[in-house]
Amino acid sequence: MKFTARQIADLIGGTVEGNPAVEIFKLSKIEQGETGSITFLGNPRYTHYIYDTQASAVIVNQDFVPEQKVECTLIRVENAYNAFARMLEAYNQLASKKAGISKFAAIAETATVGENCYIGDFVSIGENVRIGRDTKIFPNTSIGDNTVIGDGCTLYAGVKVYNDCIIGSACNLHAGVVIGADGFGFAPQSDNQYAKVAQIGNVVIEDNVEIGANTTIDRATLGSTVIKKGAKIDNLIQIAHNVEIGENTVIAAQSGVAGSTKIGANCMIGGQVGITGHLLIGNNVKIAAQSGISTNVADDSIIMGSPAFDISLYRKSYVYFRNLPKLADRVSELEKRAKKQES
Repeated sequence: MKFTARQIADLIGGTVEGNPAVEIFKLSKIEQGETGSITFLGNPRYTHYIYDTQASAVIVNQDFVPEQKVECTLIRVENAYNAFARMLEAYNQLASKKAGISKFAAIAETATVGENCYIGDFVSIGENVRIGRDTKIFPNTSIGDNTVIGDGCTLYAGVKVYNDCIIGSACNLHAGVVIGADGFGFAPQSDNQYAKVAQIGNVVIEDNVEIGANTTIDRATLGSTVIKKGAKIDNLIQIAHNVEIGENTVIAAQSGVAGSTKIGANCMIGGQVGITGHLLIGNNVKIAAQSGISTNVADDSIIMGSPAFDISLYRKSYVYFRNLPKLADRVSELEKRAKKQES
């Protein structure tokens, strides 16, 4: 695919400074630019690269003032990073443009598939499934009975959606995601064995949710596990049964949320965070990476540590923690002096 600098500028709402007819056919980092590539300058620390990059075009902010001669074509926009992101999304949509239903797909007669959908090889779609228009389902994906999937979704290869789950519109589920597996419900018995508790609820994922590769979201015991609109969940995350994740909350990789915990809207949760069950995490909460959460968290809190507490107090405490050997030596010295004085 080839585009001119003018075509790209029109796409991202920019103005061209240089050769508008220069041809672009690939993307690159600014420090690795090659002829025919386009890149962007969003961080001032990378400014020096623009003077010797081999890229044919560079997206820059409107207020960028070069201090040396620039050989490449510039495309000026309000925000270079956001504009480059929009261009990446447009490129991604073109690159992944798929249509049609594979002859190797297995689709139940009672299932309905909307217009302009792509159904890849060896996809299995169960009874009474409803799939909206413009949705792409890549190979080796399985959709369980009575599941509903909205418009404009993308389910990448190997996604597994169990029965009775609901996925909204404009959702992206990356490879290996499992939606609706059984929650971890077992009742201890008198003989130290465990009896499985049937998990008969489902998972509800609202619109515009993205779920990273190999993340698992368990079905509820009763009712629903709910991921609200706009939430972004990274790779390798475990969401347990009956959990609720609020609107526009983001969770980084390798985190885990135990059963029945409710997380509010607009939260930011770092990687490898562990959250115990039956908690209430408020709105606008920020949790630092590798924190352990075992108590309720109020709105607007910023917390860190394991067990986690207010981040400013944690940082003060950590200063003392790092100096514990010195403090211990001082205490020992003071004890020796005290004994000498007593004797």
